[in-house]
Amino acid sequence: MSRRPFTAVLAANTISIAGSSLTLIGVPWFVLQTTGSAGRAGVVAFCATLPVVVAALVGGPVIDRIGRRRVSAASDLICGLAVGAIPLLHYAGVLDFWMLCALMAAGGLVHTPGLTARYVLLPSLAEHAGTTVARAASLYDAVSRGARMIGAAVAGVLVTVFGAETVLLLDAATFAASALLVSAFLRGVPAAEPQRGTGKPSFAAYRAELAEGRRFLTRSRLLMGITLMVMTTNGLDQGWSSVLLPVHGREDLGGAATLGLMISLFGGFALLGALLYGAWGERFPRRAVFAGAFLLSGPTRYAVAAVTDTPLPLAVTMALAGLGAGVLNPILTTVVYELVPEELRSRVSSVSTAGSELAMPMGGLAAGLLVDGFGVTAALLLFAAVYFLTTLTPLLFPAWRGLDRTPPVSRTAPRPRPGPVPAGSPPRPSAK
Repeated sequence: MSRRPFTAVLAANTISIAGSSLTLIGVPWFVLQTTGSAGRAGVVAFCATLPVVVAALVGGPVIDRIGRRRVSAASDLICGLAVGAIPLLHYAGVLDFWMLCALMAAGGLVHTPGLTARYVLLPSLAEHAGTTVARAASLYDAVSRGARMIGAAVAGVLVTVFGAETVLLLDAATFAASALLVSAFLRGVPAAEPQRGTGKPSFAAYRAELAEGRRFLTRSRLLMGITLMVMTTNGLDQGWSSVLLPVHGREDLGGAATLGLMISLFGGFALLGALLYGAWGERFPRRAVFAGAFLLSGPTRYAVAAVTDTPLPLAVTMALAGLGAGVLNPILTTVVYELVPEELRSRVSSVSTAGSELAMPMGGLAAGLLVDGFGVTAALLLFAAVYFLTTLTPLLFPAWRGLDRTPPVSRTAPRPRPGPVPAGSPPRPSAK
Protein backbone atom coordinates (compact mmCIF):
# COMPACT_ATOMS: atom_id res chain seq x y z
CA MET A 1 0.00 0.00 0.00
CA SER A 2 1.13 3.54 -0.72
CA ARG A 3 -0.40 6.89 0.14
CA ARG A 4 1.72 8.83 -2.36
CA PRO A 5 -0.67 8.69 -5.35
CA PHE A 6 -3.66 9.67 -3.20
CA THR A 7 -1.67 12.47 -1.58
CA ALA A 8 -0.51 13.70 -4.98
CA VAL A 9 -4.09 13.82 -6.30
CA LEU A 10 -5.20 15.70 -3.19
CA ALA A 11 -2.37 18.19 -3.64
CA ALA A 12 -3.04 18.62 -7.36
CA ASN A 13 -6.73 19.13 -6.76
CA THR A 14 -6.00 21.60 -3.98
CA ILE A 15 -3.74 23.71 -6.19
CA SER A 16 -6.04 23.50 -9.20
CA ILE A 17 -9.20 24.40 -7.25
CA ALA A 18 -7.45 27.21 -5.40
CA GLY A 19 -6.52 28.59 -8.81
CA SER A 20 -10.05 28.15 -10.08
CA SER A 21 -11.26 30.19 -7.11
CA LEU A 22 -9.02 32.99 -8.32
CA THR A 23 -10.78 32.82 -11.66
CA LEU A 24 -14.17 32.65 -9.95
CA ILE A 25 -13.60 36.16 -8.64
CA GLY A 26 -11.07 37.46 -11.16
CA VAL A 27 -13.00 36.90 -14.40
CA PRO A 28 -16.37 38.42 -13.37
CA TRP A 29 -14.54 41.32 -11.76
CA PHE A 30 -12.42 41.79 -14.87
CA VAL A 31 -15.55 41.86 -17.07
CA LEU A 32 -17.41 44.26 -14.76
CA GLN A 33 -14.38 46.56 -14.60
CA THR A 34 -13.72 46.60 -18.34
CA THR A 35 -17.33 46.62 -19.61
CA GLY A 36 -19.52 47.69 -16.67
CA SER A 37 -22.20 45.26 -17.85
CA ALA A 38 -23.76 42.43 -15.82
CA GLY A 39 -25.21 41.15 -19.09
CA ARG A 40 -21.74 40.75 -20.58
CA ALA A 41 -20.58 38.98 -17.41
CA GLY A 42 -23.46 36.57 -17.99
CA VAL A 43 -22.42 36.04 -21.61
CA VAL A 44 -18.87 35.18 -20.52
CA ALA A 45 -20.27 32.72 -17.98
CA PHE A 46 -22.41 31.16 -20.72
CA CYS A 47 -19.39 30.76 -23.02
CA ALA A 48 -17.32 29.25 -20.21
CA THR A 49 -19.89 26.66 -19.17
CA LEU A 50 -21.55 25.54 -22.43
CA PRO A 51 -18.44 23.57 -23.55
CA VAL A 52 -18.33 22.01 -20.07
CA VAL A 53 -21.58 20.19 -20.79
CA VAL A 54 -20.36 18.96 -24.17
CA ALA A 55 -17.03 17.78 -22.77
CA ALA A 56 -18.68 16.03 -19.84
CA LEU A 57 -21.11 14.20 -22.11
CA VAL A 58 -18.61 12.83 -24.62
CA GLY A 59 -15.47 12.58 -22.51
CA GLY A 60 -15.93 9.38 -20.51
CA PRO A 61 -14.74 6.79 -23.02
CA VAL A 62 -12.00 9.20 -24.14
CA ILE A 63 -10.73 9.43 -20.56
CA ASP A 64 -10.52 5.64 -20.33
CA ARG A 65 -8.69 5.22 -23.63
CA ILE A 66 -6.21 8.09 -23.25
CA GLY A 67 -5.68 7.47 -19.54
CA ARG A 68 -6.82 9.38 -16.50
CA ARG A 69 -3.34 10.67 -15.64
CA ARG A 70 -2.76 12.04 -19.14
CA VAL A 71 -6.21 13.62 -19.38
CA SER A 72 -5.83 15.33 -16.01
CA ALA A 73 -2.40 16.77 -16.85
CA ALA A 74 -3.39 17.89 -20.36
CA SER A 75 -6.56 19.51 -19.04
CA ASP A 76 -4.64 21.57 -16.50
CA LEU A 77 -2.05 22.69 -19.05
CA ILE A 78 -4.66 23.86 -21.56
CA CYS A 79 -6.67 25.64 -18.86
CA GLY A 80 -3.52 27.40 -17.70
CA LEU A 81 -2.71 28.61 -21.20
CA ALA A 82 -6.27 29.86 -21.77
CA VAL A 83 -6.48 31.74 -18.48
CA GLY A 84 -2.99 33.19 -18.76
CA ALA A 85 -3.67 34.50 -22.27
CA ILE A 86 -6.45 36.82 -21.01
CA PRO A 87 -4.27 39.29 -19.05
CA LEU A 88 -1.41 39.01 -21.54
CA LEU A 89 -3.66 40.00 -24.44
CA HIS A 90 -5.19 42.74 -22.28
CA TYR A 91 -1.75 44.16 -21.46
CA ALA A 92 -0.95 44.11 -25.19
CA GLY A 93 -4.12 46.09 -25.91
CA VAL A 94 -5.55 43.52 -28.32
CA LEU A 95 -8.10 41.68 -26.17
CA ASP A 96 -11.55 41.94 -27.74
CA PHE A 97 -14.67 40.69 -25.99
CA TRP A 98 -15.04 37.76 -28.40
CA MET A 99 -11.48 36.68 -27.58
CA LEU A 100 -12.30 36.63 -23.87
CA CYS A 101 -15.36 34.49 -24.58
CA ALA A 102 -13.34 32.13 -26.79
CA LEU A 103 -10.58 31.68 -24.21
CA MET A 104 -13.08 30.96 -21.47
CA ALA A 105 -14.82 28.46 -23.75
CA ALA A 106 -11.52 26.70 -24.46
CA GLY A 107 -10.82 26.35 -20.76
CA GLY A 108 -14.34 25.13 -20.08
CA LEU A 109 -14.07 22.48 -22.79
CA VAL A 110 -11.14 20.69 -21.13
CA HIS A 111 -11.64 21.53 -17.46
CA THR A 112 -14.36 18.99 -16.62
CA PRO A 113 -12.58 15.97 -18.20
CA GLY A 114 -9.58 16.76 -16.01
CA LEU A 115 -11.70 16.94 -12.86
CA THR A 116 -13.53 13.75 -13.84
CA ALA A 117 -10.27 11.92 -14.51
CA ARG A 118 -9.05 12.63 -10.97
CA TYR A 119 -12.44 12.06 -9.38
CA VAL A 120 -13.01 8.56 -10.75
CA LEU A 121 -9.61 7.47 -9.43
CA LEU A 122 -10.72 7.92 -5.82
CA PRO A 123 -11.79 4.31 -5.07
CA SER A 124 -8.56 2.86 -6.45
CA LEU A 125 -6.41 5.44 -4.67
CA ALA A 126 -8.33 4.87 -1.42
CA GLU A 127 -7.63 1.15 -1.67
CA HIS A 128 -3.93 1.85 -2.31
CA ALA A 129 -3.87 4.16 0.72
CA GLY A 130 -5.60 1.62 2.96
CA THR A 131 -8.68 3.69 3.72
CA THR A 132 -12.41 3.53 2.95
CA VAL A 133 -14.06 5.24 0.01
CA ALA A 134 -16.31 7.22 2.37
CA ARG A 135 -13.34 8.64 4.27
CA ALA A 136 -11.37 9.28 1.10
CA ALA A 137 -14.36 11.07 -0.46
CA SER A 138 -14.84 13.22 2.64
CA LEU A 139 -11.14 14.12 2.72
CA TYR A 140 -11.13 14.83 -1.03
CA ASP A 141 -14.13 17.13 -0.70
CA ALA A 142 -12.79 18.76 2.46
CA VAL A 143 -9.45 19.54 0.83
CA SER A 144 -11.21 20.89 -2.26
CA ARG A 145 -13.36 23.19 -0.18
CA GLY A 146 -10.40 24.33 1.88
CA ALA A 147 -8.57 25.20 -1.33
CA ARG A 148 -11.61 27.12 -2.52
CA MET A 149 -11.68 29.03 0.75
CA ILE A 150 -8.01 30.00 0.56
CA GLY A 151 -8.18 30.84 -3.13
CA ALA A 152 -11.19 33.11 -2.67
CA ALA A 153 -9.60 35.01 0.21
CA VAL A 154 -6.35 35.47 -1.72
CA ALA A 155 -8.24 36.50 -4.86
CA GLY A 156 -10.21 39.19 -3.06
CA VAL A 157 -7.04 40.75 -1.66
CA LEU A 158 -5.08 40.45 -4.92
CA VAL A 159 -7.88 41.96 -7.01
CA THR A 160 -8.09 44.90 -4.59
CA VAL A 161 -4.33 45.48 -4.44
CA PHE A 162 -3.04 44.43 -7.86
CA GLY A 163 -6.06 44.08 -10.13
CA ALA A 164 -7.89 41.16 -11.71
CA GLU A 165 -5.16 40.63 -14.31
CA THR A 166 -2.63 39.53 -11.66
CA VAL A 167 -5.12 37.04 -10.26
CA LEU A 168 -5.55 35.40 -13.67
CA LEU A 169 -1.79 35.07 -14.16
CA LEU A 170 -1.48 33.37 -10.77
CA ASP A 171 -4.30 31.00 -11.73
CA ALA A 172 -2.38 29.96 -14.85
CA ALA A 173 0.61 29.06 -12.66
CA THR A 174 -1.55 26.88 -10.36
CA PHE A 175 -2.77 24.84 -13.32
CA ALA A 176 0.81 24.16 -14.37
CA ALA A 177 1.73 22.99 -10.86
CA SER A 178 -1.27 20.65 -10.74
CA ALA A 179 -0.34 19.09 -14.08
CA LEU A 180 3.22 18.47 -12.87
CA LEU A 181 2.07 16.69 -9.70
CA VAL A 182 -0.32 14.37 -11.52
CA SER A 183 2.22 13.54 -14.23
CA ALA A 184 4.95 12.73 -11.73
CA PHE A 185 3.18 10.79 -8.98
CA LEU A 186 0.44 8.85 -10.78
CA ARG A 187 2.79 7.21 -13.24
CA GLY A 188 2.53 3.45 -12.91
CA VAL A 189 -0.85 3.44 -11.12
CA PRO A 190 -2.89 0.94 -13.19
CA ALA A 191 -6.23 2.77 -12.83
CA ALA A 192 -4.60 6.01 -14.03
CA GLU A 193 -3.25 4.53 -17.27
CA PRO A 194 -5.13 3.84 -20.54
CA GLN A 195 -7.72 1.10 -20.24
CA ARG A 196 -7.02 -1.20 -23.20
CA GLY A 197 -9.49 -3.95 -22.39
CA THR A 198 -12.42 -2.33 -24.19
CA GLY A 199 -11.76 -3.70 -27.67
CA LYS A 200 -10.53 -2.06 -30.84
CA PRO A 201 -11.18 1.70 -30.89
CA SER A 202 -13.99 2.69 -33.25
CA PHE A 203 -16.81 5.20 -33.39
CA ALA A 204 -19.35 2.39 -32.92
CA ALA A 205 -17.51 1.12 -29.84
CA TYR A 206 -17.29 4.65 -28.50
CA ARG A 207 -21.03 5.16 -28.89
CA ALA A 208 -21.72 1.82 -27.22
CA GLU A 209 -19.53 2.71 -24.24
CA LEU A 210 -21.19 6.10 -23.88
CA ALA A 211 -24.63 4.49 -24.09
CA GLU A 212 -23.85 2.17 -21.17
CA GLY A 213 -23.79 5.05 -18.72
CA ARG A 214 -26.79 6.77 -20.27
CA ARG A 215 -28.93 3.63 -20.11
CA PHE A 216 -28.32 3.07 -16.43
CA LEU A 217 -28.82 6.71 -15.52
CA THR A 218 -32.21 6.87 -17.22
CA ARG A 219 -33.34 3.62 -15.58
CA SER A 220 -32.37 4.60 -12.04
CA ARG A 221 -34.97 6.85 -10.44
CA LEU A 222 -32.61 7.81 -7.66
CA LEU A 223 -29.75 8.82 -9.94
CA MET A 224 -32.12 10.63 -12.28
CA GLY A 225 -33.58 12.50 -9.33
CA ILE A 226 -30.12 13.47 -8.11
CA THR A 227 -29.07 14.57 -11.59
CA LEU A 228 -32.17 16.69 -12.20
CA MET A 229 -31.99 18.32 -8.79
CA VAL A 230 -28.29 19.12 -9.04
CA MET A 231 -28.73 20.29 -12.64
CA THR A 232 -31.14 22.97 -11.42
CA THR A 233 -29.12 24.04 -8.39
CA ASN A 234 -25.87 24.12 -10.36
CA GLY A 235 -27.53 26.43 -12.88
CA LEU A 236 -28.69 28.72 -10.09
CA ASP A 237 -25.28 28.63 -8.41
CA GLN A 238 -23.58 29.52 -11.68
CA GLY A 239 -25.72 32.65 -11.85
CA TRP A 240 -24.85 33.36 -8.23
CA SER A 241 -21.08 33.04 -8.58
CA SER A 242 -20.62 34.59 -12.01
CA VAL A 243 -23.08 37.51 -11.82
CA LEU A 244 -25.29 37.96 -8.76
CA LEU A 245 -22.66 37.88 -6.00
CA PRO A 246 -20.04 39.92 -7.94
CA VAL A 247 -22.62 42.60 -8.82
CA HIS A 248 -23.95 42.67 -5.25
CA GLY A 249 -20.39 42.85 -3.93
CA ARG A 250 -19.47 45.69 -6.28
CA GLU A 251 -22.60 47.73 -5.66
CA ASP A 252 -23.37 47.12 -1.98
CA LEU A 253 -20.70 45.18 -0.08
CA GLY A 254 -17.61 47.31 -0.59
CA GLY A 255 -15.61 45.61 -3.33
CA ALA A 256 -13.57 42.57 -4.24
CA ALA A 257 -12.03 42.03 -0.80
CA THR A 258 -15.47 41.61 0.80
CA LEU A 259 -16.53 39.36 -2.05
CA GLY A 260 -13.49 37.17 -1.45
CA LEU A 261 -14.30 37.07 2.26
CA MET A 262 -17.86 35.84 1.56
CA ILE A 263 -16.69 33.02 -0.69
CA SER A 264 -13.91 32.18 1.74
CA LEU A 265 -16.37 31.90 4.63
CA PHE A 266 -18.55 29.60 2.59
CA GLY A 267 -15.58 27.44 1.66
CA GLY A 268 -14.17 27.36 5.19
CA PHE A 269 -17.39 26.21 6.79
CA ALA A 270 -17.99 23.78 3.92
CA LEU A 271 -14.59 22.30 4.80
CA LEU A 272 -15.75 21.97 8.41
CA GLY A 273 -19.00 20.35 7.27
CA ALA A 274 -17.14 17.82 5.13
CA LEU A 275 -14.80 16.92 7.98
CA LEU A 276 -17.68 16.54 10.43
CA TYR A 277 -19.53 14.30 8.03
CA GLY A 278 -16.42 12.23 7.45
CA ALA A 279 -16.07 11.71 11.21
CA TRP A 280 -19.70 11.16 12.25
CA GLY A 281 -21.96 11.40 9.21
CA GLU A 282 -22.32 7.66 8.62
CA ARG A 283 -24.27 7.40 11.89
CA PHE A 284 -27.25 9.36 10.51
CA PRO A 285 -29.80 8.70 7.73
CA ARG A 286 -28.39 10.03 4.49
CA ARG A 287 -31.69 11.26 3.10
CA ALA A 288 -32.53 13.44 6.10
CA VAL A 289 -29.02 14.89 6.31
CA PHE A 290 -28.91 15.52 2.56
CA ALA A 291 -32.28 17.30 2.44
CA GLY A 292 -31.58 19.43 5.50
CA ALA A 293 -28.11 20.38 4.29
CA PHE A 294 -29.38 21.41 0.86
CA LEU A 295 -32.14 23.56 2.35
CA LEU A 296 -29.61 25.26 4.62
CA SER A 297 -26.96 25.80 1.97
CA GLY A 298 -29.06 26.90 -1.00
CA PRO A 299 -31.89 29.46 -0.92
CA THR A 300 -30.75 31.21 2.26
CA ARG A 301 -27.82 32.94 0.53
CA TYR A 302 -29.98 34.45 -2.19
CA ALA A 303 -32.75 35.60 0.14
CA VAL A 304 -30.42 37.29 2.64
CA ALA A 305 -28.37 38.97 -0.12
CA ALA A 306 -31.60 40.38 -1.56
CA VAL A 307 -32.62 42.12 1.65
CA THR A 308 -29.29 43.40 3.01
CA ASP A 309 -26.68 45.84 1.77
CA THR A 310 -24.22 45.26 4.62
CA PRO A 311 -21.65 42.48 4.83
CA LEU A 312 -22.33 41.03 8.30
CA PRO A 313 -25.76 39.35 7.76
CA LEU A 314 -24.61 37.79 4.51
CA ALA A 315 -21.32 36.69 6.08
CA VAL A 316 -23.18 34.78 8.82
CA THR A 317 -25.50 33.25 6.22
CA MET A 318 -22.60 32.20 4.00
CA ALA A 319 -20.94 30.47 6.96
CA LEU A 320 -24.08 28.49 7.83
CA ALA A 321 -24.75 27.69 4.18
CA GLY A 322 -21.20 26.43 3.77
CA LEU A 323 -21.62 24.13 6.77
CA GLY A 324 -24.59 22.51 5.05
CA ALA A 325 -22.92 22.35 1.66
CA GLY A 326 -19.94 20.50 3.10
CA VAL A 327 -21.89 17.28 3.65
CA LEU A 328 -23.47 17.07 0.18
CA ASN A 329 -20.63 15.77 -1.96
CA PRO A 330 -19.47 13.08 0.50
CA ILE A 331 -23.03 11.69 0.59
CA LEU A 332 -23.41 11.64 -3.19
CA THR A 333 -19.92 10.29 -3.74
CA THR A 334 -20.37 7.44 -1.28
CA VAL A 335 -23.83 6.48 -2.56
CA VAL A 336 -22.78 6.30 -6.18
CA TYR A 337 -19.47 4.54 -5.58
CA GLU A 338 -21.55 1.87 -3.93
CA LEU A 339 -23.53 1.52 -7.15
CA VAL A 340 -20.97 1.72 -9.91
CA PRO A 341 -18.36 -0.85 -10.99
CA GLU A 342 -14.90 0.64 -11.39
CA GLU A 343 -14.62 -0.14 -15.09
CA LEU A 344 -17.67 2.00 -15.91
CA ARG A 345 -17.02 5.03 -13.74
CA SER A 346 -15.48 7.34 -16.35
CA ARG A 347 -18.21 6.94 -18.97
CA VAL A 348 -21.07 7.03 -16.47
CA SER A 349 -19.53 10.02 -14.75
CA SER A 350 -19.47 11.81 -18.10
CA VAL A 351 -23.20 11.32 -18.65
CA SER A 352 -24.27 12.25 -15.14
CA THR A 353 -21.88 15.21 -14.95
CA ALA A 354 -23.17 16.50 -18.28
CA GLY A 355 -26.72 16.23 -16.98
CA SER A 356 -25.91 17.96 -13.70
CA GLU A 357 -24.17 20.81 -15.56
CA LEU A 358 -26.76 21.18 -18.31
CA ALA A 359 -28.36 24.30 -16.83
CA MET A 360 -25.12 26.06 -15.90
CA PRO A 361 -24.72 28.00 -19.17
CA MET A 362 -28.26 29.36 -18.90
CA GLY A 363 -27.84 30.16 -15.20
CA GLY A 364 -25.12 32.75 -15.74
CA LEU A 365 -26.78 34.18 -18.83
CA ALA A 366 -30.20 34.43 -17.15
CA ALA A 367 -28.71 36.12 -14.09
CA GLY A 368 -26.98 38.75 -16.24
CA LEU A 369 -30.10 39.51 -18.24
CA LEU A 370 -32.28 39.67 -15.09
CA VAL A 371 -29.89 42.08 -13.37
CA ASP A 372 -29.75 44.36 -16.41
CA GLY A 373 -33.53 44.22 -16.85
CA PHE A 374 -34.93 44.23 -13.30
CA GLY A 375 -32.07 44.84 -10.89
CA VAL A 376 -30.02 42.59 -8.65
CA THR A 377 -32.61 42.41 -5.84
CA ALA A 378 -35.36 41.03 -8.05
CA ALA A 379 -32.96 38.53 -9.61
CA LEU A 380 -31.80 37.31 -6.19
CA LEU A 381 -35.37 36.80 -4.94
CA LEU A 382 -36.40 34.88 -8.06
CA PHE A 383 -33.36 32.60 -7.82
CA ALA A 384 -34.06 32.05 -4.10
CA ALA A 385 -37.64 30.93 -4.79
CA VAL A 386 -36.61 28.45 -7.49
CA TYR A 387 -33.81 27.09 -5.30
CA PHE A 388 -36.19 26.55 -2.37
CA LEU A 389 -38.72 24.61 -4.46
CA THR A 390 -35.96 22.47 -5.96
CA THR A 391 -34.45 21.48 -2.63
CA LEU A 392 -37.79 20.13 -1.39
CA THR A 393 -37.65 17.22 -3.86
CA PRO A 394 -35.76 14.74 -1.59
CA LEU A 395 -38.58 15.10 0.95
CA LEU A 396 -41.43 14.71 -1.56
CA PHE A 397 -40.49 11.84 -3.90
CA PRO A 398 -40.20 8.18 -2.81
CA ALA A 399 -37.22 7.43 -5.09
CA TRP A 400 -34.99 9.43 -2.75
CA ARG A 401 -35.48 6.83 -0.04
CA GLY A 402 -32.80 4.90 -1.92
CA LEU A 403 -30.19 7.18 -0.34
CA ASP A 404 -30.61 5.17 2.84
CA ARG A 405 -30.54 1.69 1.34
CA THR A 406 -27.93 1.73 -1.41
CA PRO A 407 -26.53 -1.80 -1.89
CA PRO A 408 -22.79 -2.25 -2.37
CA VAL A 409 -21.44 -3.45 -5.72
CA SER A 410 -18.72 -6.05 -5.94
CA ARG A 411 -15.44 -4.55 -7.05
CA THR A 412 -14.72 -7.76 -8.92
CA ALA A 413 -18.03 -7.92 -10.76
CA PRO A 414 -17.65 -8.85 -14.43
CA ARG A 415 -18.07 -6.15 -17.01
CA PRO A 416 -21.76 -5.96 -17.96
CA ARG A 417 -22.86 -6.49 -21.53
CA PRO A 418 -24.47 -3.60 -23.40
CA GLY A 419 -27.98 -3.39 -22.06
CA PRO A 420 -29.17 -2.76 -18.51
CA VAL A 421 -25.98 -2.08 -16.58
CA PRO A 422 -25.42 -1.38 -12.88
CA ALA A 423 -23.56 1.87 -13.23
CA GLY A 424 -23.88 5.35 -11.86
CA SER A 425 -21.90 8.47 -11.13
CA PRO A 426 -22.40 11.32 -8.74
CA PRO A 427 -23.44 14.72 -9.98
CA ARG A 428 -21.50 17.08 -7.78
CA PRO A 429 -23.22 20.15 -6.35
CA SER A 430 -21.28 23.27 -7.12
CA ALA A 431 -19.96 25.14 -4.15
CA LYS A 432 -19.91 28.69 -5.33
